Amino acid sequence: MSRLYPPRRSWRSWAWLTWPYNERSPAMKMLVVDPDRCIGCGLCEMACSFEHTGEFSRTTARIRVYRWEKTCDAVPLVCYQCEDAPCIKVCGVAGAITRDAKTSAVVINRQLCIGCKLCMFHCPYGAIDFDGRARQLIKCDYCEGDPECVKYCSVKAITFSEPVAAGEFLKAMEAQRLRASSKGPAAAVR
Repeated sequence: MSRLYPPRRSWRSWAWLTWPYNERSPAMKMLVVDPDRCIGCGLCEMACSFEHTGEFSRTTARIRVYRWEKTCDAVPLVCYQCEDAPCIKVCGVAGAITRDAKTSAVVINRQLCIGCKLCMFHCPYGAIDFDGRARQLIKCDYCEGDPECVKYCSVKAITFSEPVAAGEFLKAMEAQRLRASSKGPAAAVR
């Protein structure tokens, strides 16, 4: 069953997630998203919002689920916690955006952040948002190593796993995509 996700990038564009993490300690985990499993229910957004603000609101969630109603597709988007994070590089306030030593997540220090939004505009994945009510920038921080989105995702579209397991998962997804693309009229010609 082929599904279309705008933009059409497949898992190949996400496979880089495992590469920088292989150099880190094996204890470091990462969020892995399987859009084929996501049903767009929004439980991950609600759990994230409640964990961080004490209220249920999609606007204060650190994870976003993008939905395409015409194709009934949904894709959760979280911060990729880039190894060479552009948000850290562009921040003009020393210590406002740092990497957490325990979880390896890129975190925003709300006491130091001045809300200039440079990090938000330089994030290549659009994973940093601005909470207008609190007047603060927000992004995924792995919930201090125990992500709420993973706990409440009933279909297991989001997992928090070791880099090796995540790499194997991404390889399996790419193999499945290649197998599906080889079926059809072109598969007979070799």
